[in-house]
Amino acid sequence: MKSYLNLFDFTQRVDYKKEVLAGLTVAMTMIPESLSFAILAGFPPLTGLYAAFIMGLVTAVFGGRPGLISGGAGATVIVLIALMKSNGLDYVFAAVALAGVIQILVGIFKFGKFIRLVPQPVMFGFVNGLAIIIFMSQINQFKVQGTDTWLAGSALYIMLGLVALTIAIVIGFPKITKAVPASLVAIVVVFGLVAGFGIHTKTVSDIASVAGGFPPFNIPNIPVNFETLKIIFPYALIMASVGLTEGLLTLNLVDEITATKGNGNRECIAQGSANILNGFFFGMGGCPMIAQTLVNLSSGSRARLSGIVASITILLIVLFGAPVIGQLPMAALVGVMIMVAVGTFEWASFKVINKMPRHDIFVGVLVAVITVLLHNLALAVLIGVIISALVFAWESAKRIRAKKYVDENGVKHYEIFGPLFFGSAATFAEKFDVLNDPEQVIIDFKESRINDMSAIDAVNKITERYATVHKTVRLRHLSGDCRTLLQNASGIIEVNIIEDPTYKVANR
Repeated sequence: MKSYLNLFDFTQRVDYKKEVLAGLTVAMTMIPESLSFAILAGFPPLTGLYAAFIMGLVTAVFGGRPGLISGGAGATVIVLIALMKSNGLDYVFAAVALAGVIQILVGIFKFGKFIRLVPQPVMFGFVNGLAIIIFMSQINQFKVQGTDTWLAGSALYIMLGLVALTIAIVIGFPKITKAVPASLVAIVVVFGLVAGFGIHTKTVSDIASVAGGFPPFNIPNIPVNFETLKIIFPYALIMASVGLTEGLLTLNLVDEITATKGNGNRECIAQGSANILNGFFFGMGGCPMIAQTLVNLSSGSRARLSGIVASITILLIVLFGAPVIGQLPMAALVGVMIMVAVGTFEWASFKVINKMPRHDIFVGVLVAVITVLLHNLALAVLIGVIISALVFAWESAKRIRAKKYVDENGVKHYEIFGPLFFGSAATFAEKFDVLNDPEQVIIDFKESRINDMSAIDAVNKITERYATVHKTVRLRHLSGDCRTLLQNASGIIEVNIIEDPTYKVANR
């Protein structure tokens, strides 16, 4: 019988069976990944597991949405490799704590909402790029540990066979029952097969030992001065940006999958708090992990309990379960992660590619390529957003046009359509025939609006051109915010707005 109780959210029902099993599955997939990232960066292996425990627990309890899994992620660790090589581990911990402070400030000042500016093509590129990275990272498991030599002979065939078996179970088991996560079943079956028949294959212990104690309290041994701040601040800022970008994009992805709404600013504060604890408890820091989040969701989790179970399981394994988990076959974890990569990839993007504008296709592909080649999610998303914004500005600039006519009083009217801003200012100026126009000209903004300083300057320049030939220009139907813009600019350019049905600019 399903056990349903309320946990943290009294409107949400929690299926304890699904949540616990999902949490165990997530823990199994997170351990080797956290260890691998720590070793890659030159950190002690346990810093990865401590980060997985601290990040997972704090964000599961206090984070912006249920179902989101955080841990020692490669996206943030890669940022710190250079600092580790140049200044050592204590500087890394200080940078992680400072990154946490920055993330908390982002949440407090509610800057998390700006993730809404990320357009759908960038999301497609982000997800597809991460799917490719997840898949490619599994290919490295087919190498001899610590070398660039590929497995060969029976070792390779055993690895391939066990991976294929894992994938087959993940695909086929849900057709029998969905009561237990297929990923967990696959891991247990392959583990039992390897242990029962004494099959020699690559295990978790081949990566690093997972045995240790409770995360120790550690104050970074660094000078507290401005020079230290100059060293760690750039790394902290980049780490905070990468973590928040990946976290908020993953949060949006979970929102879409579960058809629910998370709280981005709360997630920023929780993530920052976890990273501050990491800095003082020997953790390498981290952020939400899309692969483990998708494992969690595919296992049926929709509440916070699975993240709590996963983090506590990792701590218990470090304290007591290392001998058993160390014998876990890497092939089982590789098979699970390959299926996660397949499930992560937005295959629907291929179906709509012929219906998307070419610039959207370009942005999506570019974001994916940068993500894969540089492993720099923040840079990829930033470039994608900038290109999308420039394309939008260009397309909007082309929409400005003017309807022209002369009324019965001999007054020339220009009815402007479309937004007037930096992108359309030059086109706007080309609409006017200053020399041949009559002495009275009205520019009507009923179907337009003045948006920025470039627009104000364009209006000022056109009135100056008319004033040079002793002609008068009046502005009509300016909205309140447009009039405010003109008034605010009066100290920079010559603007005179009168309170009547027409508003005069640079009247001379």
